[in-house]
Amino acid sequence: MRIAVLLPCYNEEQTIGQVIDEFREELPDADIYVYDNNSKDRTSEVARKHGAFVKKEMRQGKGHVVRSMFRDIEADYYVMADGDRTYPARFVHELLEPLKKGEANIVIGDRLSNGTYVEENKRQFHNFGNNLVRGLINFLYKSDLRDIMTGYRAFDRLFVKSMPVMSPGFEIETEMTIHTLDKRFSIKEIPIEYKDRPEGSESKLNTFSDGFKVLNKIFTLFKEYKPMLFFSFWSVVLLVLGLASGIPVIVEYFNTGFISKVPSAILAVGLVILAVLSFACGLILDTVASNFKKQFEWELNKIKQDTKEL
Repeated sequence: MRIAVLLPCYNEEQTIGQVIDEFREELPDADIYVYDNNSKDRTSEVARKHGAFVKKEMRQGKGHVVRSMFRDIEADYYVMADGDRTYPARFVHELLEPLKKGEANIVIGDRLSNGTYVEENKRQFHNFGNNLVRGLINFLYKSDLRDIMTGYRAFDRLFVKSMPVMSPGFEIETEMTIHTLDKRFSIKEIPIEYKDRPEGSESKLNTFSDGFKVLNKIFTLFKEYKPMLFFSFWSVVLLVLGLASGIPVIVEYFNTGFISKVPSAILAVGLVILAVLSFACGLILDTVASNFKKQFEWELNKIKQDTKEL
């Protein structure tokens, strides 16, 4: 049984050696991969000294790193964590167990349920951002996940080899979660402890710019995965605006037989036409998305068969 530990890194010289040693102690037979994303310090050198396989990813951004990892590395089970020592390696067995039992395709290390993230996290607005993203995704996908943004995850081969990574940066966790829910993969959450970065280690996550990218990713994937609901929402909004501007015109016509509010009439017709077009787009794109899901299921069956043959 091949287990691969994936550690995306950017300027983690201070902590990467300890992270590798801790995972090696927990999983002595696992292959540990460090993908250095253009670090300006000795991250690669330290990782090699501690026995990890080190590769370079020249395209800047965590999403690019994860894409390369998922494409390059062959294993039965994958564990992904950050190189900043915020996620204790001792929880790795609990994350792997549901995969080995066939209970899940992806297991999430939940930092939020036991309150350790709130206690340890020193960065302003991160708790608010976590709650906002979690609330949006749970509302849109009728789910009940507790931690959307965690970087501590475990996957089976089926998920890794069928995950189309499109995000370039820190939106990757959000993309993986939405992909899991939309494609109906089995997902399980395991409560873990969280430790803040050690003194002198700096987070690469920008609260506002990366937060905006995450929200934009939710918006984009919602449009792509649920086009009927997305375009129906805008169709209803446009129709309501059209009726609001058009009803006074209609009332005036029935009362007087004339239309004096010509601009309002033109606006109302335009908004109603846009509402109809939006609804039509939703119908067409929903058919496209449905066919894509069928194609995706066929591809999953092929990947699963190839995995059995391996």
